[in-house]
Amino acid sequence: MHHDTVSAVTARCRQFGSLARVAAKAKRSIEIPVTLNDVILKFGEREVRLTNLRKVFWKNLGITKRDLLQFYADVSPWLLPHIEDRAMVMKRYPNGAEGDFFYMKRAPDPRPEWIEICEIDHGSAGVINFPIVQDLPALLWLINLGCIDLNPWYARCDDTDRPDFLHFDLDPGPGANFEKVRRVALYVRDILSALKMPSYPKTTGSKGIHVYVPIQRGPTQKEVWAFAKALAIELESRHKQDVTAEYMKAKRPHGRVLVDYNQNAWSRTLASIYSIRPTPVASVSMPVTWEEVERGVKIEDFRIDNAVARLKKTGDLWKPVLAKKRIDLYKVFK
Repeated sequence: MHHDTVSAVTARCRQFGSLARVAAKAKRSIEIPVTLNDVILKFGEREVRLTNLRKVFWKNLGITKRDLLQFYADVSPWLLPHIEDRAMVMKRYPNGAEGDFFYMKRAPDPRPEWIEICEIDHGSAGVINFPIVQDLPALLWLINLGCIDLNPWYARCDDTDRPDFLHFDLDPGPGANFEKVRRVALYVRDILSALKMPSYPKTTGSKGIHVYVPIQRGPTQKEVWAFAKALAIELESRHKQDVTAEYMKAKRPHGRVLVDYNQNAWSRTLASIYSIRPTPVASVSMPVTWEEVERGVKIEDFRIDNAVARLKKTGDLWKPVLAKKRIDLYKVFK
């Protein structure tokens, strides 16, 4: 991302004075106090303790941990249906977006007794108890741990080896810009369309584009991975100037976009829809239309300061991804 772009977004955020004052003008179901550093929110009999609310998570933008929590509270009506019933891998940033992070799979203990758990057998590592985010209290509890983006499992907890998504992570390598990512996304759309598979794009919020296909549960994670790999290799053969399916970084040709099929492998995760990313502009992983991809959508178009307004205007563009009618991948295999 160019320095002038970052500077423009920083100025835009700062001209508001604070995200909290701007957002307070809109009606909210939950309003996290601006003046307190710690607070307990009550949801019926449940209580969620939020801590270090004044801690700055984006120094250049002046975005605090409170702003991060308020954002997720505001987007929760659109977000929660997409992550419910799924194990959540925690990616924790104790010192904010500019600091180091670490991954955590096991739900911390002690924790509220109402946090639901997804038990997944990891072989020699034993059974791991992942937290599940089923509602707003659980979401706020998770974000309060210092999580900036959300990384849910692809299969639901009642059958963690049978995903209900096929997806592609389009990752630009050295020498490949976002214009090329958009072009490759359209290649992915077209090959899926030829197979009569509807697809739904979103910006990753980081560097690329994610393309998802809702599928019927049936094929195992390994079968879904194999299908994605075959499609990625076919795309590389058709568009060698733009696409690579080579997973090893040292072997990837310069100037190409990786169609990453390996993210379909068992236990892999990607940042979810509506996740904030730890970028200099606090960008958000946002669903977009294929028309927007064709027109030249950019990563920095969607940020913590404007994502909620877009959602109120467009609604959830990924609502069809939640529908019961899904692609039978076994029929496509044939």
